[in-house]
Amino acid sequence: MSLMISVVAPAYRCASCLKELHRRLCATLEQLTPHFEIILVNDASPENDWQVICELAALDPRVKGINLSRNFGQHYAIAAGIDHARGDWVVVMDADLQDQPEEILRLHVRAQEGYDVVFATRGNRQDPFLKKLYSRLFTRVINALSSVHVVEGLSNFSIFSRQVADHFRALRERARSFGLLMLWLGFRVSYVEVVHGARYAGTTSYTFLKALRFALDSLVSQSDQPLRISIKLGFLTSALSASYACWLAIRYYLLGVAVAGWTSVMVSLFFLTGVILADLGIIGLYLGKVFDEAKRRPLYVVREQCNLPDESSASR
Repeated sequence: MSLMISVVAPAYRCASCLKELHRRLCATLEQLTPHFEIILVNDASPENDWQVICELAALDPRVKGINLSRNFGQHYAIAAGIDHARGDWVVVMDADLQDQPEEILRLHVRAQEGYDVVFATRGNRQDPFLKKLYSRLFTRVINALSSVHVVEGLSNFSIFSRQVADHFRALRERARSFGLLMLWLGFRVSYVEVVHGARYAGTTSYTFLKALRFALDSLVSQSDQPLRISIKLGFLTSALSASYACWLAIRYYLLGVAVAGWTSVMVSLFFLTGVILADLGIIGLYLGKVFDEAKRRPLYVVREQCNLPDESSASR
């Protein structure tokens, strides 16, 4: 039986990119196999992404469309696509053509060398300076505080085997980072540096605040180090406070120096209050994640589909 490849691409404000994406994907995948599918997941885009996806699906049965009921987020849309992928190998990429379809050939060649997962790394990111800066900072923080090692320039653009896809589908936690979950699985991973293209059309909706929230969610979901650091900070603060109290007593009884009053008390009070509030905030983040998981809500809800079994309003 010939090779089957699935391509999963979440779409949000990418309506003007989708036809060109389809053309270039078909031209690339036909070099590998006649059997492939292109799964486009509309993450409740406010533009006409879903209309374009349906038009492509009507013209080409290899195009599969999934329309989510609301905007769940990129990583949830990726999960929806992988849940429906049937290929021996699955490719995940962005729909805005910054991930260039032609690079799939190089990813596939590297995968045939015995790797289960091959990630694309971006050596020449076509992103604003600030976006590249906080991406580097996130990489260094996650490497310092978690057991998962992230290489510089790691992207979601990747190819992985059917076995990896099946294990990934079993991970239903709500705090989702596609790349970190893939690395956590522990399969044989390799990397290929690719050319990062400019966005074909439109503008990105990925703001700094969204990136910061994603970074916090990823860190909390992958590591308990913030809790450990907060415990160490608490013990350190207590030790410093005890040492300072001893020093004040020595000054008073042996050197006859009066202990300062209001100023030192107020400074210590505000400092310790800040530490306590910070610790409570960290604990609150983890409790919030436990609360989200305990509700056991589905990762996403499907409103409608194209060229897939009818599962209207399905949730997973």
